[in-house]
Amino acid sequence: MGKVSVITLILGLGVTSALGFGPEINPGIELDAQDYQRLNKVRHLSEQIFGHYKNVTLDDLVPEGRLPTVSDLQCYADFAQLTAGLTSGSLWAYRMIDAWGSIPAGILEGHLKDLGHYDECIGIEQSAVSGSTILGKYCLASLPLQQLLGNVGRMLNVQTAVCFPASCSATNMDTLLRRVLKQLVGLELNANQNLVSENSCKTSERDAYDGGAIAAIVILSVFGAAVIISTFYDYFLCEDQNKLPAVLKVFSARANSRSLFRITTKPNPNVIECLHGLRGMSLIWVCFGHDYIIAITSPNINLYDVYTWAKTPFKEVIQEGVFAVDSFFFISGLLVAMVALRSMEKAKGKLNIPLMYLHRYLRLTPIVAVSILLYWKLLPHLGDGPLYGNWNFDSYDRCEGNWYWTLLYIQNYATDSECLAQTWYLAIDMQLYIISPILLIIVYKWGKKGAAVVLLLLLGLAAYLFSIIVINNYSLVSGGGGGGPDDYSEDLDHYTHNRASGWLVGFLFGYFLHTIRGKTIKLNRPAVWVGWITCLALLFTCIFAMYPYGMGKTKTLPSVNEAFYVSLSRIAWPLGLSWVVFACMQGYGGLANSFLTSPLWQPLSKLSFCVYMGHLFIQNLNGGRTRVNTYFSNYDIMLRFWQDFGFSVLLAYVMYILIEAPCGGLETLILPNRRPASQPKVQAAEASKEEIPSPVDLEKQAPESSSAIDPANDSTLATAPPLESKTQLQTSEGNETS
Repeated sequence: MGKVSVITLILGLGVTSALGFGPEINPGIELDAQDYQRLNKVRHLSEQIFGHYKNVTLDDLVPEGRLPTVSDLQCYADFAQLTAGLTSGSLWAYRMIDAWGSIPAGILEGHLKDLGHYDECIGIEQSAVSGSTILGKYCLASLPLQQLLGNVGRMLNVQTAVCFPASCSATNMDTLLRRVLKQLVGLELNANQNLVSENSCKTSERDAYDGGAIAAIVILSVFGAAVIISTFYDYFLCEDQNKLPAVLKVFSARANSRSLFRITTKPNPNVIECLHGLRGMSLIWVCFGHDYIIAITSPNINLYDVYTWAKTPFKEVIQEGVFAVDSFFFISGLLVAMVALRSMEKAKGKLNIPLMYLHRYLRLTPIVAVSILLYWKLLPHLGDGPLYGNWNFDSYDRCEGNWYWTLLYIQNYATDSECLAQTWYLAIDMQLYIISPILLIIVYKWGKKGAAVVLLLLLGLAAYLFSIIVINNYSLVSGGGGGGPDDYSEDLDHYTHNRASGWLVGFLFGYFLHTIRGKTIKLNRPAVWVGWITCLALLFTCIFAMYPYGMGKTKTLPSVNEAFYVSLSRIAWPLGLSWVVFACMQGYGGLANSFLTSPLWQPLSKLSFCVYMGHLFIQNLNGGRTRVNTYFSNYDIMLRFWQDFGFSVLLAYVMYILIEAPCGGLETLILPNRRPASQPKVQAAEASKEEIPSPVDLEKQAPESSSAIDPANDSTLATAPPLESKTQLQTSEGNETS
């Protein structure tokens, strides 16, 4: 199974690249009957092995040209006791055979993996005559199916479960299997072709908790204790919620849950309500796309149906889930511009940049740091299974030497192996946030001329993206350019200068909304229809433009054409979203506005950052625990999605109550108050005449929250990925002004 790139958030680099093979069997091809009979000879491999090796010798377990080691001798002794147990009818010995997999039925339909019985194998524990204990060792053996079938097509090797005494190494198993295949079907394998690798093997022994795991447990326990104590005091000892001490209110699960689940239905001119729906839908799109990656790389009994599925239009919806990330960039840029420009206007152009950066870092980092600890130190202990630890996104050792780059938000440039795969987005968004004061000052001082400078920057970056695709001959459909699809993905998706288009379009649109604040734009019906038709044309073109091309399609796409698509689609998508937001704000949204502004989106919008950070943990935990074969279909993946997404939301709620809300509240208590001083009522009235609400008015008009220290009440969080919890254009304690 080939490596699947997570940073693309899509499957559409081609099923061939995702799976490491191409199902090229022609349905009309005739297989040689003799070759297929050779395959059947090894279909029940456990019976063949133990039938041939009733009297195993040391030479059968040790590779030629190598002297036996102490571990080889122990393996030989345990294997001899296993064969003796089979002869005498011992139950534990038959359990070891019973746990083996076989050559799967339906290999011509893509059933290429038999997981055997994992728990039966590792559950074996038998006292040996020598006084030692024989434990079961579960491994996945890779059998050369294409050689067994006479080199038909380019099919994957069949993987089947094998179970040996734990004292035997993968090399011992490999040696034994080679000799069995040679004796049964006369198959001579290359010396470099490994049948069994140690990283696929598991036993009942588990790694002990190291210092990092203990530290993670202690940290979570401290926060958990603080939440429990504060919540207990809030429920049972505090009669008046207004008199609850601020520190206890920060940790109270009752207070934070009220803030999280409080929804508002009253119209508020200072809130872009439709952004809640856009954020929630984009989050679901991301999680749904990742579940397809999990499903495709699962031990499916119909793997070749993926090839058929890849030719359907629906595949484009999953493949282009990358645009969900551009939606987050768009929302971030939009809110940075609107919130900051309004604050700068009230502060006469002043911007407290150091405090702005500090606030941003303290808002993001607690959840990121806890996610690193959870993924790196605790998740390996939370699950078990034949595939656990060897799944798509759970390479835990990636954090060993580069976790600190993630906390500095420069991992997309500093390392090729990111600790948390999903944090590439955070790095790009943080870097764009760092340069945002420059853009804010430009548009604040020079207005439309400053916006023109930002537009030139946007077009320049698009031109650069176009040029590197053409020069390096990158391809969405073939992964060209001399590298694999992961190289392509990193070059085009991993770096800030290649992914800034959506953010910059959002920034310019936010500037536009700032200039028309308080105004109503009158459009006639034809103009509204033109706007919606253009918007939908842009969005659907971005998703389905590549449908005629790619794997299994007859049409080819020149590199220049593809470069135009990649560079322009990242501008077209946020432009389409700009009309959606504009229409909803100005009363032209219709059904779309009713759907996107539904209050039901608000709790998910507030939890979106924690869901984004934790959904891969849940998906890989559930995927890695797989014990049996699965079936690939859109319906089955939908069932998988709802269970994964449901548990992701539950995990997000726990992380919000335990970490995000308390840390956000403590940060608000500790840092200086950044809310501008309240204006006299007379000035507020004058401001209302000018349709520019004062800070006091904004607080009164804003959606009601449980407290001023509610982290969900922070408008600067809207610059984070799906981090924004409340899309308020209000000058609260989250503002960056001095």
